Amino acid sequence: MLHPDRLFPADPNVRAIARRLYDSVKDLPIVSPHGHTDPAWYALNEPFPDPAKLFVVPDHYIFRMLHSQGVRLEDLGIGRRDGAPVETDSRKIWRLFAAHYHLFRATPTRIWLDHAFETLFGLTDRLSPANADHFYDVIDAALKTDACRPRALYERFNIEVISTTDGALDDLAHHRAIRDSGWKGRVLPAYRPDAVVDPEFAGFRDNVARLGEITNEDTKSFAGYIAAHRKRRAYFKSMGATSSDHGHPSAATADLSSREIEALYRRVLRPDVTPEDAELFRAQMLTEMAAMSLEDGLVLQIHPGAFRNHNRDLFESFGRDMGADIPQRTDYVRALKPLLDRFGNARELGIILFTLDESVYSRELAPLAGHYPALRLGPAWWFFDAPDGMMRYRELVTETAGFYNTVGFNDDTRAFPSIPARHDVARRVDCAFLASRVATHRLDEDEAFELAHDLAYRLAKQAYKL
Repeated sequence: MLHPDRLFPADPNVRAIARRLYDSVKDLPIVSPHGHTDPAWYALNEPFPDPAKLFVVPDHYIFRMLHSQGVRLEDLGIGRRDGAPVETDSRKIWRLFAAHYHLFRATPTRIWLDHAFETLFGLTDRLSPANADHFYDVIDAALKTDACRPRALYERFNIEVISTTDGALDDLAHHRAIRDSGWKGRVLPAYRPDAVVDPEFAGFRDNVARLGEITNEDTKSFAGYIAAHRKRRAYFKSMGATSSDHGHPSAATADLSSREIEALYRRVLRPDVTPEDAELFRAQMLTEMAAMSLEDGLVLQIHPGAFRNHNRDLFESFGRDMGADIPQRTDYVRALKPLLDRFGNARELGIILFTLDESVYSRELAPLAGHYPALRLGPAWWFFDAPDGMMRYRELVTETAGFYNTVGFNDDTRAFPSIPARHDVARRVDCAFLASRVATHRLDEDEAFELAHDLAYRLAKQAYKL
């Protein structure tokens, strides 16, 4: 099922170069500096329950596609907010998934799934209704063995380090348990403060009060609120964190005076906060987080541009992160200027920019990263974490930003079995891109070998201070 030349150029001469490059990096350790796997998996090291709960139920890439074709989320075992009954028979969920497997033809999800089925479970046929039960039985039997427990898979995947994404109010108990267990795997937290930074986040005021309680700071004042963030960041850093992560609707930043900030903070703590004040506060907090990054060294990741929870009915019935986040236009040149006016030339600061708006790569992001020492470009993300999206990314940014103003690859996934597949796809696409540059005499082959290693491994370690 997995062709050895998948994603390589069709031209045989260029393909031969890509093969040589890929052979030099395919077995490098995986550095996964940004993702959403559950730290409890590694702390408790319990078997995954069954194939449906491993592959289908937690993966919004899968259930958003099925939802688009009329499959009810209840029938996929997705829990409802109101506690109403949903399907609990995992074999039925798996059969439903198999009956719709054709929907994933030529998508990255299909590449990731096929890779996991073959490399983890030896399943080389295409999943279909006819073999759904066979797939289920083989995977289910494997999941009951020690070889498929989370820590064993971490080692089998050749993961060197992986970062989770954790809320600012998280006590990091699972990370503490991992550290205290003596296991040698490196699972690091990342500071994600959206719930206490976004005034439009559900429960924002209660979250800010809780932030004050756990830090013993008075978060009714902006000074106390910032002090609380500093304490939480220090705690995260003590548990191994090297980055913070910010999923704002836009890339807006601001640089208000102290007096303006205090007045704004009082307004956003009111229940009738306006959308304009919420946006201005988020903008100011990106600048504040950059200032804190200069102090404590955490790398600042900015993930803007998603219209979150676009499907109102789904949000009301099932909650957040149900596959209904939609990309939208994002301005970076004007939006980032207040932050860059203060910190853009700070060489010791690391700001990694992501986008869901491909139109800005060559026009805005590559020129910005190609100029400001503080900026680096994150890889093709989310909807564009795909072979064609990755290739477009390299084609659009390399001529202006080069390779060394990018940060390699991160998989950004909740789907643990897909991690090796995602990194394999990225390595294949990068080798295909480099091979095309060698074939057209824009790059010497010895440089391409060095770059292949950098893109697969070194740049991520360097950018995320790992």
